[in-house]
Amino acid sequence: MKPKIFLGADHAGFELKEEVKAYLRKLGYEVEDRGAFKLDAEDDYPDFISAAAREVAKNLDNHKGIIFGGSGQGEAMVANKIKGIRAAVFNSDNPDIVKLSRLHNDSNVLSIGARFVSKETVFRAVKLWLETDFSNEARHKRRLKQIEDLENKLYK
Repeated sequence: MKPKIFLGADHAGFELKEEVKAYLRKLGYEVEDRGAFKLDAEDDYPDFISAAAREVAKNLDNHKGIIFGGSGQGEAMVANKIKGIRAAVFNSDNPDIVKLSRLHNDSNVLSIGARFVSKETVFRAVKLWLETDFSNEARHKRRLKQIEDLENKLYK
């Protein structure tokens, strides 16, 4: 079963988000856009990114998020404030980053730095990210459990 994908972007990532949304639908994914819904240079990314991340957190087994901003860094910081979210940044030409974020970290949100990557690179990275499963290796499971334990202490 394919996960449901939630998208969020600010003005810097808006156009790429629209392109990726169409691409994901072409691949047969159910996609829900949490904004921005228009290009507005004065918008604030935390509004849209937190909305997408909260949706992913509602069903960690069947939801994933892809978020967009200028560098992807601030967007990942916002997403990672939501309990259960493990956002990884992609803003290069190296697809191993997204692959390892799934294999080792079981990332459930991909934060894309739209100012640093081409549309074609993002399409390849998104497809790879969605098609790569968590490795389930003991050491990675142990580390994810440590993250979960930390979250549980912080979010009592």
